[in-house]
Order: sequence, then structure tokens, then C-alpha cells
Amino acid sequence: MTKSIWVTILEKDEEKGRALFEAIHRYGLGVNGHFWVDDLEKMQWAGAFSEISKPETAVWVVKGTPASFADETKRYGLAMLAAMVQAMKGHGFPIVLLPDGGALDPATLPTPLKGAIIAADDATLMPKLVAKANTPVPKLAVDYRLDIHPLPGLGQWFEIGPAEGHQWAGAIFGVAGEGSEVDAHGAGPRGTVPEKATLEYPMKGVKFAMGENEFTAWAVKNALDDKSSYYVRVKGYPKSAAFGSFPEGDEAEMYVVSLK
Repeated sequence: MTKSIWVTILEKDEEKGRALFEAIHRYGLGVNGHFWVDDLEKMQWAGAFSEISKPETAVWVVKGTPASFADETKRYGLAMLAAMVQAMKGHGFPIVLLPDGGALDPATLPTPLKGAIIAADDATLMPKLVAKANTPVPKLAVDYRLDIHPLPGLGQWFEIGPAEGHQWAGAIFGVAGEGSEVDAHGAGPRGTVPEKATLEYPMKGVKFAMGENEFTAWAVKNALDDKSSYYVRVKGYPKSAAFGSFPEGDEAEMYVVSLK
């Protein structure tokens, strides 16, 4: 099976895409890709997932100007797509960011992109891509599970749950950011948004602050293990999400994922 690279070009620039495709071909790798469609309402960010998730796709490359990488709508879409890819292929799957004519500070990137490789489009790029494409994806341990389910007509659903071998005594999920809110939830088997669910002690409108952000959350007390999940539907495009096991007493271990 020939290893392949999936390329996302953040601006519609055919010359830029052609040059990168030709360079990758010369190094013996398969290559395919798309121009980014910046339409959050239609969840166009999810369009490339079926290609990136294929077994032969070994690296995801994102190329664009610093201005595109700084654009909040593009950042949100890239973060959501990256979260989906990481849920399927692992957090060690290589994502390579290629800023044109500028630099990127990894500390400023949304959480799902913080582990990305920031590279220069120079003579060192192709050997790096070949090496990444032919290196097994390392298994990186994380303390939680996060997946995204973009469902046309039904909205964007977040799936959370405990890491392998762990359990949660319920779950809480909140969002921060103007115009964003949770408006539906459920619990059920891992991997599929349930059509119906029995919720134990469901709660809505729970407010809490973490750092500079104020979150509004929904919660349940359904016990979760690594084969079951809590699902929430989110309206709008939150700046951050915070979630974790339902707090016991004054103790709460929450995970914050920035999305813009």
C-alpha cells in the first residue's frame, strides 16, 4: 500500500497546490487534497475526513498564509476536523502546518493543533514528509476521549468519555464563547450518537469559570467507562469547551480544549 499525503490549502490558489503536489509526487508518495471551504454553518470542515481517515493517508498537511491560520472560523473548522482525525487515528497522527511567508506560535493554536509539526516549505520539507509517512504513528496517552459527529440536519455533536481502562461517575460538558450553547444531550455506547437515551439526574445551565473563561454546561450522572460516552449538541461555534467526570464534592478534574 502506497503511503499518501492529504493536503489542505487554506486559500484557493491552484499554483500553490500544484507545486506542492508535484514535489510530493517526485518523492514517491501518493497525494490528494482540497481547497478549504470556510462554511461553518454547513460544517464543510468535515468534508475531508473520509479521505484523511483512509488507512493509506499517513500525513495531513495544511498550507496557508499566517492570516488564514489566524482566522477564527478557519481555526475552528481545522480544530474540529483535527479532533475527529485524532479520535480515529490517535493523537500521534502527524499533522504538518506550512505557513507561507511567516511563522506560527504553537502556543496560540487551538488544542487539537498544538501537537502539529510547524514546518517551512523548503528543501527539508519533503524528506520530513517521507520520514513521517513511513514511521508508525506513536501511541500518545490522553486522559479523556473526545470525538466530533457532524450530522447534517441534526447539528454538531461532541462525544466525550474516560480514557481506556478508566471510569467516570457521570459527565459534565460546557462551552464558552459568544453565541454558543449546549442544547441537547444523551448518553450511550461509544461511537454513535444515540437516538434515545435514559439520563440519570440530567442538569442544564450549570455555570462555572476556568481561567478567563465562563462556561455554561449540561451534565448527567450516568456512569461511563471506555465503551460508553456522553454526547452533547452544541449550537454556535464555541471558543473553548470544558468537560470531565461529574464533580464529586468540591473536587473537579476538568479538561479545557480551545477551539479557536
